[in-house]
Amino acid sequence: VQLQASGGGLVQAGGSLRLSCAASGSIFSINVMAWYRQAPGKQRELVAFITRSDKTNYADSVKGRFTISRDNAKNTLYLQMDSLKPEDTAVYYCVADPFLRPYWGQGTQVTVSS
Repeated sequence: VQLQASGGGLVQAGGSLRLSCAASGSIFSINVMAWYRQAPGKQRELVAFITRSDKTNYADSVKGRFTISRDNAKNTLYLQMDSLKPEDTAVYYCVADPFLRPYWGQGTQVTVSS
């Protein structure tokens, strides 16, 4: 499956962005979909993941501010990001099946200004 993330951009602190990740094929059978991010000079970080049964898990740094969701009918993964902080600045990647046989999409840049 090929993944294409979009929706990144420049936003002021406290603002919101919604990232989308469109898959070239069906994601219905993929148990886990996830968002990762990588900030300059830092290691890649798991932001959130969602299972096929819509169970979710978030990094402590984004809990209560970000919401991950998936639309299997549209083969699309989403990340709603609210109350953004400068430390959320990173390239965000969507990943299918991250814990077994990961497929990485191209990233989308999110920049939060203070």
